[in-house]
Formats: sequence, structure tokens, C-alpha cells
Amino acid sequence: MLKVSDLQIARGGVPVLQGVSFEVSSGQALVVRGPNGIGKTTLLRTIAGLQPALDGAVDVDPDDLAYVGHADGIKSTLSVTENLTFWAQVFGQSDISPALQTYQLEGLADRPAGLLSAGQKRRLGLARLLVTGRNLWILDEPTVSLDTNAVEMFSACIRSHLAGGGKALLATHIDLGLEDAKELDLSPFKAKPMSVNAFDEAFL
Repeated sequence: MLKVSDLQIARGGVPVLQGVSFEVSSGQALVVRGPNGIGKTTLLRTIAGLQPALDGAVDVDPDDLAYVGHADGIKSTLSVTENLTFWAQVFGQSDISPALQTYQLEGLADRPAGLLSAGQKRRLGLARLLVTGRNLWILDEPTVSLDTNAVEMFSACIRSHLAGGGKALLATHIDLGLEDAKELDLSPFKAKPMSVNAFDEAFL
């Protein structure tokens, strides 16, 4: 289980969210919602262990999670197959066939990643999840650059992951058709503005 308790986080040293608490159990997906700039990316990065929290606790096994952010995380000079093989080896896996099939990358298997379209690169970046062997997927706007068909590939992949007992925490504005997914609106957790005293004002 992923358990977040009374979490307070900051961006650039400025608090953005406070009092965030939730749980995600096996077979569940939690979709994080909120306006641009509210702190969705900062929250996901903090939970993934990429930056420290100001306060609160994140109870999760770091060896159980895989994070996909805005960058596709691929090497442009390597082929599609070589990229997936590299990531599979990093995570102690070997079979990349399901990843190629799920995201319909078989016909691009030998193409250098640098020659892929933006949507194809995103599909390759998401395919990395299937070679990690990790149970918890943390995803920040995963459908960027994907067309309608590719969004359905991703949705089907998430549903299959959940059906197998996996967990997903994702920030997205797209309806992925995850009927049983819970939603967390971050608006009520927006941090209060920092107080400024007279001494501080002299330097602003």
C-alpha cells in the first residue's frame, strides 16, 4: 500500500501544498486533479523520492515504484529495442515483447528513438513501465503527445496492470475510462501564503 500522511511540499523553497493524505491499495488507481500550478508534479516527484517533503510522511517501498514524468526517458541514438532492453536490464528483467506489443512498437523495433515522432517517443517512454516489474506506477501527464488510439493503448495497459494487483497514481486532465479510479482534488490542500514581517519586507 502507498500511504501519504499530512504531507507538506514546496516548489523552489515555497510551500505549495499542505495536509495531503491518501492511500492507494493493490488494484486501485488514484487520479490527482487540480488547476495548473497547484503542485501536481511536485507532489508526484516528492512521493517518488525525487525531492524531500517539508513535513509529513510517505509510506512506500521505493523498490516497488516506477516513475514517468514529462520527459520520455529514452536515448535517441538507441533503437526502440535497445532502449527497452536497457531499461529491462536496469530493473533485472529480460522480456520486452509484451511492451512492444502493448504499445504497437514491433514495426518500429529497429528504428533509432531519435527518428520517432513525438507520439511514438511517448509510447516508448510508457512502454518502459512494462519492463520494470514494479507494482506502483507514478505517472505525470502520461498522455501528452498521444493520439486517441494511443490513449486507448495506455488506458488498456493501466486497466491490465490494476487487474493484476498493481497500483497507479497519476496526474492527468484526460478521462481514461478508469471506472473504479478514485480522484483527489488538490485545491483544498493549497498552502497558505508565507507571512512576511517588516524585516523581510526590507529585502523584497
